[in-house]
Amino acid sequence: MLNFGFVKTAAVSPRVTVANPDKNVDKMIEVIEKAAQTGAQVIALPELCISGYSCGDLFSQDRLIEACEKALKKLLLKTADIAALCVVGMPVRACSRLYNCAVVFQSGKLLGVVPKSFLPNYNEYDEKRHFESGLTAVCKSVCLCGEEVPFGDMLFCAQNGAVIGVEVCEDMWMPISPGSVLALSGANIIVNLSASDETVTKNNFRKSLVEQFSAQCYCGYVYSSAGVGESTTDLVFSGACMISEYGAILAENERFERDGSFVTACIDVKKLDALRRDSEFYDNATRFVKSDIHRVSVTLPELYEEQMDRSFNAHPFVPSDEKERNERCREILNIQSAALAKRMEHIGVKKAILGISGGLDSALALLVADRTMELLGLPKSNIICVTMPGFGTTKRTKSSAVKLTECIGAELREVDIVPACTQHMQDIGHDMNMLDVTYENVQARERTQILMDMANNDGAILVGTGDLSELALGWCTYNADHMSMYSVNCSVPKTLIRYIIDYVAKQKGGELGEVLADILATPVSPELLPPDKEGKIAQKTEDTLGPYEVHDFFLYNFQRFGTSPDKIFFMACRAFEGVYEKEQIAAWLKLFIKRFFSQQFKRSCIPDGPKVGSVSLSPRGDWRMPSDADSSVWLDF
Repeated sequence: MLNFGFVKTAAVSPRVTVANPDKNVDKMIEVIEKAAQTGAQVIALPELCISGYSCGDLFSQDRLIEACEKALKKLLLKTADIAALCVVGMPVRACSRLYNCAVVFQSGKLLGVVPKSFLPNYNEYDEKRHFESGLTAVCKSVCLCGEEVPFGDMLFCAQNGAVIGVEVCEDMWMPISPGSVLALSGANIIVNLSASDETVTKNNFRKSLVEQFSAQCYCGYVYSSAGVGESTTDLVFSGACMISEYGAILAENERFERDGSFVTACIDVKKLDALRRDSEFYDNATRFVKSDIHRVSVTLPELYEEQMDRSFNAHPFVPSDEKERNERCREILNIQSAALAKRMEHIGVKKAILGISGGLDSALALLVADRTMELLGLPKSNIICVTMPGFGTTKRTKSSAVKLTECIGAELREVDIVPACTQHMQDIGHDMNMLDVTYENVQARERTQILMDMANNDGAILVGTGDLSELALGWCTYNADHMSMYSVNCSVPKTLIRYIIDYVAKQKGGELGEVLADILATPVSPELLPPDKEGKIAQKTEDTLGPYEVHDFFLYNFQRFGTSPDKIFFMACRAFEGVYEKEQIAAWLKLFIKRFFSQQFKRSCIPDGPKVGSVSLSPRGDWRMPSDADSSVWLDF
């Protein structure tokens, strides 16, 4: 059984027979049962699907309305053992007027009736000929199937954090829709029962509306539309069904299925609530929330792990679509270079200096400096790259650093730090045979001292190379690579840096592309410990910390959504299934939490640097945390 805030929803479009409610209900029972068998907790059916949307003036016939109510009784009886919250469309009489309604029921019991607010009356639509708007309704309840049930706008509040609101078709297309008001009132899932006919390009526009609505209202959106069984006298309906969450389509069906279809998807309501808390979403509530919204408490059926049909992106910082990924890489490079250009202009320098190691981070920083010089109209020779071989430097990385600098056209300088570090360790009484943290940090601090002093000497800005992943884990030496005059990579995670460098390598090609490809193939290492007997890198960061791709997954979900460690662990096990064992993922997560908390003091005093994505650890912007916070609560999972 899962208790992480996932709500499994189903958008269902059964085949209908126009003006035959009894036959339509038989089809509904079949598809509701199938959806419930998948573990669906909320099931949405189309607008007016008990009668059929395209009945025209038959809606003025008592016989049709009476047949719909009789068919609803049958539907309630036949679904009495289904605990999912079901929403179905039908015409309902209230206060002697006819309304186009969504009827909500569960376990054979009616819970409420929501009338459509905005009735289309243009082109092919003439709903005002048959129905009254829910906006003018005076009834607060309606007698249906022998029961008195709430009538009007309402929220269905579940024990697992789901709050479901309902709107009908055209309501979604309004500038301020009923669904928007319901979302501001607390709904994190909006169900829309629709009967939207098909015209060329309409589906793409409709889909964009669903995506945009769910993004703007920080909600899940379950959309179910009338299918091919509707009348084709003038229109054709496709049975479009889709489920969206915060701007992303989680599931959609193949339209024009002759026998109807449905889709399911798990919506993460805790994630949505977290996004709302970190925004000004509820600031609108005082203007638009209505005081007369019915609130109905419901208990949704439990969701079990085997019923979860949701996967998780193992690389949340990296778009899976190549075109989108390339655009993301280009945009990040533009943000970084524009930021560095502004800083250089402001402080009045025309040179940039950085340590070049032959690794990923310094390669990206150099590519950013390269673009910055183009923006400022300055020669590439104004970039000073300093290679500082130490006890752990290998021929491969030094060669890559030299070649990359030459390809860019920057000035290359070399300072051997071994003599200075040897003298310094003698001065402080450190045994050089002890390859401990002092041995490593002496080298890191010597390099930063050299770069700072060179920057002063040359009138240059020292460009930092450290990345977001290293900041999260505190994998940097305090007052060494931790420090610079401007940190261009500070909000770019390691997994994304790889793709940015690969993007540039493919875009530029030639010798630059070749050296960047070699850097991508080089193990990540600070190179502070001696190489192995073959002269290869012995100190590999991921052997100590675990894979950066896993830590970036932890970071994204922890910082972006405030996701609990047990939920992160569940999601990571799914994301990396078949790649890493659960026990190893658990160990890495504990390590991430311990280091994230213990290393906050390094993040509290990091240099300025540009934010490029939704996750940043700047103490001045996105992440304010005490340096001595205890991690015990988060380690209990």
